[in-house]
Amino acid sequence: MIALVTATAAGRALAERLAAAWPDETLAYDGPVADQIRGAWPESRALVCFLATGATIRLIAPLLRDKHTDPGVVCVDEAGRFAVALAGGHGGGANDLAARVADVLGAQPVVTTATDAVGVTPLDTYGADLGFRLADPAAVARVTAALLDGAPLRVESDQVWPLPAILDSCDTYSSHDCPRSLRISDRADADGDLIYRPPSLVVGVGASRNAPADEIDELIAKALAEAGVVAESVRCLATVDLKADEPGIVEVARRRGWPIRSYPAETLRDVDVPNPSEVVRAAVGTASVAEAAALMAAREAGKHADLIAPKRASAMATVAVARLTPRGRLSIVGLGPGAEDLRTPRATQTLRRAGVVVGLDQYVEQVRPVLTPGTRIIASGLGAEEERARTAVELATAGHAVALIGSGDAGVYAMASPALQLAGDDVYVEAVPGVTAALAASALLGAPLGHDHAYLSLSDLHTPWPVIAGRLRACAAADLVVCLYNPRSRKRQAQFDEALAILREHRPDTTPVGLVRQASRPEQRVTVTTLADLAADPSSVDMFTVVIVGSSRTETRAGRMVTPREYRWLP
Repeated sequence: MIALVTATAAGRALAERLAAAWPDETLAYDGPVADQIRGAWPESRALVCFLATGATIRLIAPLLRDKHTDPGVVCVDEAGRFAVALAGGHGGGANDLAARVADVLGAQPVVTTATDAVGVTPLDTYGADLGFRLADPAAVARVTAALLDGAPLRVESDQVWPLPAILDSCDTYSSHDCPRSLRISDRADADGDLIYRPPSLVVGVGASRNAPADEIDELIAKALAEAGVVAESVRCLATVDLKADEPGIVEVARRRGWPIRSYPAETLRDVDVPNPSEVVRAAVGTASVAEAAALMAAREAGKHADLIAPKRASAMATVAVARLTPRGRLSIVGLGPGAEDLRTPRATQTLRRAGVVVGLDQYVEQVRPVLTPGTRIIASGLGAEEERARTAVELATAGHAVALIGSGDAGVYAMASPALQLAGDDVYVEAVPGVTAALAASALLGAPLGHDHAYLSLSDLHTPWPVIAGRLRACAAADLVVCLYNPRSRKRQAQFDEALAILREHRPDTTPVGLVRQASRPEQRVTVTTLADLAADPSSVDMFTVVIVGSSRTETRAGRMVTPREYRWLP
């Protein structure tokens, strides 16, 4: 919960705006300000204080304990001009919260964390979204300082994880030229200036009724030591459903802070294991619990898994350890029509956490300023859509965090379709929506898409022209507003002429038509004409133009296109 702390009427008015925007996330406190903060501190993940920064510092100072566990604190001035990330910038989420507060209040976010100021990936939260743990949190400050001073950083990992870029990594340096090293490993013998423990391990447990927690815990410790791995990389305990509430297993999970994942016996029965037991099969319905559950949970979390510590047994328990191979992440990102303020915050955030960006060269240049320094860029020219999709999927399948970018919405005549056709279930895929060219054009024209409409691409590069023409005839006969993508190029002009002729067969020559070229970009041009006039001179239309042809009911009002919704409004 986000606590809202106020002292004045002006602060309360601003707090009410946040509460209205985030009704399920916020809780307003009242009473003396010091009491508000003391009451909110242990109960909240963040505080937004509508107070002066000096006053807030004095009030929170006695409460500060650890930046990794303290709530984030954001200060907002009385006029609502600034949202200042005061404490817990990364660990407490104050930096991100300041941006969210500023967005709601129309304020300026103020973030002074050094890494954020220069666009460098913050090391104290590196891999946090994947569940990474820092072996030595105190080392972050030393390594970050060296990184900001320009020292290269050697990054080593036992496996490929979908992580953001790191500034000035030592990919192009020899080892002795790198004064600092970052290591991602579940190995007990891993060394480095900064060591991250990834959630790569699953401990499978089987137990007799009333097996002592101490016995189970000791057996787990021996299994991890035998495999040469650390407990900090264990993501969960796994067992059979019949043992999910076994007191000893539950107690060990509580001590270690590990969640329990359980499976029906019939599910574990199908897992191929090296050490099946007929005794276990007779008791619980599957020949393996520890090995099968460890492998099953690891495969669910990754793309495949290996047993690194086969089953070992004590008097009343069995334990096995599996290591997963992580899935990569493919983010298919729509950049919007071109203007920076029409690119969604989610798209920008996704680009910043990508390790690799793949896209058309002109789109890559468009977003280059927001990319994290060190991001690998793979750009190609027009006509290489399939190559870009294949490259992005291959890199994501290899485990990387890949952003495949496209203009507008990546799912509309863009990169999502070819990428999803290639991507298997061994890669995590997310789509980040964007403002489409059609929506940007429609907004500039008025409201031509106010009623039923259809999108059609006139490019016959991948779709035969007779198929396109047939679809266009169906849309024209249905009296739909038609939005035409890829209408006309230097080499492909006859198709556009035929498309206009088809439309004129079904609607009057006076039908309004909107032409928007380079929507939201500096070269933007907006024209409202008629079907007949456009057919007489289509020369202004090219591949950068979106053409919106109205239905028989579309009107022109004050130079704007409007397609009535045609509802019967109740009095």
